[in-house]
Amino acid sequence: MQEERSSYREIMKATSLFGGVQVFNIIISIIRSKIIAVLLGPAGMGIVGLLTSTTGLVSSLTNFGLGTSAVRDIAAANESGNQNRINKVVTVFRRLVWITGLLGAVITFILAPWLSQLTFGNNEYTVAFMWLSVTLLFKQLTSGQNVMLQGMRKLKYLAMANMLGSAIGLVVSAPLYYYYHIDGIVPAIILTALFLLGITWYFSRKINIDRIAVSPQEAIFEGKGMLKMGFMLNLSGLITVGASYIVRIFISNTGSLEDVGLYNAGFAIIGTYVGLVFAAMSTDYYPRLSGVSDDNQKATSLINQQAEIALLILAPILTIFIIFVNWAVIVLYSTKFVPVNEMIRWAALGMYFKAVSWSIAFIFLAKGASKLFFWNELIGNVYTLGFNLLGYYLFGLKGLGISFLISFALYFLQVFFLVKNKYEFSFNSKFYKIFGIQLSMGILCFLITMFVPNPWNYFVGLPFILISLWFSYIELDKRMDLKGILNNYRKK
Repeated sequence: MQEERSSYREIMKATSLFGGVQVFNIIISIIRSKIIAVLLGPAGMGIVGLLTSTTGLVSSLTNFGLGTSAVRDIAAANESGNQNRINKVVTVFRRLVWITGLLGAVITFILAPWLSQLTFGNNEYTVAFMWLSVTLLFKQLTSGQNVMLQGMRKLKYLAMANMLGSAIGLVVSAPLYYYYHIDGIVPAIILTALFLLGITWYFSRKINIDRIAVSPQEAIFEGKGMLKMGFMLNLSGLITVGASYIVRIFISNTGSLEDVGLYNAGFAIIGTYVGLVFAAMSTDYYPRLSGVSDDNQKATSLINQQAEIALLILAPILTIFIIFVNWAVIVLYSTKFVPVNEMIRWAALGMYFKAVSWSIAFIFLAKGASKLFFWNELIGNVYTLGFNLLGYYLFGLKGLGISFLISFALYFLQVFFLVKNKYEFSFNSKFYKIFGIQLSMGILCFLITMFVPNPWNYFVGLPFILISLWFSYIELDKRMDLKGILNNYRKK
């Protein structure tokens, strides 16, 4: 019991820590965008966006997904407690990071004239891309240091590195934009990448890793799994991006550019402000699951714990979104974006299924089942794309929200039965209780917004929000003595 309570506390602690980091990074991002908009204007903002997105695309094609795939290997080595094993895995990983970083830099440098022509329609930015090629090396090395911190579960160091990196990046770039305007864009990007590397290097040096001699044969053997999984991750990511692109083109051709903007805004709310909980959780969850992935019983226990905590944290937020989505849209955007409200409500119901399926699907990454991961994601992307196109064609923006709900309900069943048959996974009774009650609260809030007119729906929906909050508090208290933690915090 004590071990289980400790596990729940670790999940909650990591979520709280990196939830705060995510919020901080969002605030810094908003400030940075505002500074660029004021000092550089729309044209300068466009140049920054095109330069960073183009180099980002090259990076995604050359980094072999090591920023995700290698976490599993380092976490598993760390869990073994064998220092020699840790040293070997990290040594091989560092070599791969340097090789892939240099590959991205060289390709960007050589293809600079073509990238300039493709991106801007002229050769004026050839020199800019040549200079920016070095950032692909810096960013890959930075990613490598972050992977080490995550895999070794040095979460405080990782959080501090992320926050300091965001803040210093803003401090470095703002004066360059102020004094040099558009001419300061490239130096700002390079210096920001360099400072980020310096910060992550400083924190990663706190980990005791010895450099050891690794033969080419050993390096190939150890690195093959990282590269294979990383390649599948990149391929899956490209398919997801491609499917999203097709949806936007379909909306633009079938509907209007205004609907494309509304679609982007609606899913930005769901993806950024609700999805940050997933990002916060995955930072600790992925390496922990990787560490126990060889034991199906321990993996099942951890997946159940993660799914429970994900629902208990997200469900009250989702009920608030469903009832007060109109105010959320107006505050975050403007009254012009109100037509997206119904889409967000349907999509919010889909988030209950996404939270659970997300918790399960990490097992493919943790076990290094690259082919299974790829086919699972490919099949999910295919029917999601089909439902998106059909949904928009039949019901407009609302249809995209309905598609989100149906797709993730199907994806939940898909990953559940796949993992059940492959790895003997099952949910416990505690999970079904939480899922049933919280989903019921979400559905009731949804029905209230459908059938109770404004402003009465706020008053009728508020009790169900409070029930969801109270139930989450009670269940979290059972798992980690939340009341005792809060009392200790007040005393301090």
